[in-house]
Amino acid sequence: MQLPSTLIENAVLQFSKLPGIGKKTALRLVLHLLKQDVQEVQFFGDTIAKMRKDIQFCKRCFNVSDATICAICANSMRNQHLICVVENIRDVIAIESTQQFNGTYHVLDGIISPLDGIGPDQLNINPLVQRIQQENIEELVFALSPNIQGDTTIYYIQKKIAHLSCKITTIARGIAFGGELEYADEMTLARSIANRLPIQQYVK
Repeated sequence: MQLPSTLIENAVLQFSKLPGIGKKTALRLVLHLLKQDVQEVQFFGDTIAKMRKDIQFCKRCFNVSDATICAICANSMRNQHLICVVENIRDVIAIESTQQFNGTYHVLDGIISPLDGIGPDQLNINPLVQRIQQENIEELVFALSPNIQGDTTIYYIQKKIAHLSCKITTIARGIAFGGELEYADEMTLARSIANRLPIQQYVK
């Protein structure tokens, strides 16, 4: 793609590094910014930079946060003895949009996948075990994507906390096996949360 300006070319290159953004879309975004006031573009850039610089991860559940503890964990109206275990932050956002879950979360930051070189030690599993031990957790709800990697992760954690008196459930299989949680519609997610099942019914 031949561009008349090196500055525009560099900007297009940076935008095209974003997921789902090709060179043509990146060019449209850059040309749109050229039509905006300099102050607006400066504010846009400063906002992105500040987000990346100041964002924190909750020390309790590893969700994104503006403070040491996220707003969900700090909310006394939520059930602090109920944890929903998810793969990533996008899944927290997806489940929160259903307004069907009133507990807290624990973000694993991935799932066990030997083929991708991801083992248990690379995930936030040990902090989860510590939470169950220290916070009198009554129920653990697994909301991992229903595929082999998700089931392997559930099985591993289940074995790791087998000695603890904590009820273990999973969201109902309203989501197709092999599907990704973040792409499920809100109705399916809401039904899955409401009809969660004992883990023993599908993990052997």
